[in-house]
Amino acid sequence: MTTKFKVKTLRTITSPADPNITTYMVLVNFRDLPSDFSLEVNPRQPKMNTSVARQLISAVKANDNINFDINNRGIVITAESLKFNNSTSEVSVDFGENPLRYGILDGGHTYTAIIQNRDKLDSEIDKFVRLEIIVGESLNVTALADARNTSVQVSDIALFELDDKFDFIKEAISETSFKNDVAFKDNENKPISVVELLKLLFTFNIKRYPDDSSAPTPAYSAKASVFKDFKKELATDDNIYLKLAPQLPKLVELYETIQRELPEKYKAFKEENGSKASFGRVRGVTSGYESRSNIYSDFTNKELNYEISAGFLLPIFGAFRALLKFDKEGNVNWLFDPIEIWDTSGVRLVQNTFETDTNPQTIGKMKTLWQSNYRIVDSVMKDKLIEQLSAK
Repeated sequence: MTTKFKVKTLRTITSPADPNITTYMVLVNFRDLPSDFSLEVNPRQPKMNTSVARQLISAVKANDNINFDINNRGIVITAESLKFNNSTSEVSVDFGENPLRYGILDGGHTYTAIIQNRDKLDSEIDKFVRLEIIVGESLNVTALADARNTSVQVSDIALFELDDKFDFIKEAISETSFKNDVAFKDNENKPISVVELLKLLFTFNIKRYPDDSSAPTPAYSAKASVFKDFKKELATDDNIYLKLAPQLPKLVELYETIQRELPEKYKAFKEENGSKASFGRVRGVTSGYESRSNIYSDFTNKELNYEISAGFLLPIFGAFRALLKFDKEGNVNWLFDPIEIWDTSGVRLVQNTFETDTNPQTIGKMKTLWQSNYRIVDSVMKDKLIEQLSAK
């Protein structure tokens, strides 16, 4: 599908790291913005009833806010190609035939707010939005989606650090190898954001997600919700994050074990089904050998053979919250070592995940997949409990 529209300004930037990838920075009048851009590639679908969405709508409709293109982060779009007609100031954007690869990757709320409310603007007011249109055959759309959809107000993080709200996180990881690699402040030059640790805790929030009736999909599809939930819990007397924090070293160990061993589990289930395993060719997977680049685990920086999208990892990782239970004192404990259960259930979990869908952006936000993975771990756990009872 090719979409043509008028632009106010266009600038071209070629990536110095990959000359095959070009970014077009475009300013578009609200009235010229096409209404048929696909949102399917975006792992976070717009919810226009939130406070953030309402603020966006107000900014769109405000006749005195002419600096929208400066104050708003804009819209990130992936496309197959772009052509610019200098004489008419029009661009033709080719979105190809795959709506799960090309379309609005980030900024869906901004886009929806503009499309639904631009007709309420005074006819004499011109407002513009910034589009970042990224084109290139070698573009890794999955990695880009994972990177761009991590919005959290950094000012909140800075304030929390000033108020020592992260002290119990620091204490929990004080004996780990990555303790000095976590950034707790704005623009801190460290490889791990504290939000990544909070994401692990959120995925195991058995207070909010106690069973298979719901699933912590926002860990992938709406990462700002993770920090919001953490912030809300800090105001309670029954802070689940405080109770979960001592489990962080084990959660990191589990996550990276899955990250490291998933390719072998994938190979095992393929061979069981009489199929050839070509894990490096799966969408959302990058082979270090084929890309000739070093790949490392997310927290302990151990070398890996493959880079795997979080859209695949998190629904498997999150299934192991079935092993966490509250004791009589209200503390959180494991019924079984999750690494042991992964050894038993890993092939089934990987098979269930990859046979459901091979698009990590779909998998990452698919509630039913998260739920079915949870049931696999829950079933293995119950079998273990029966074995223990029979042995007595």
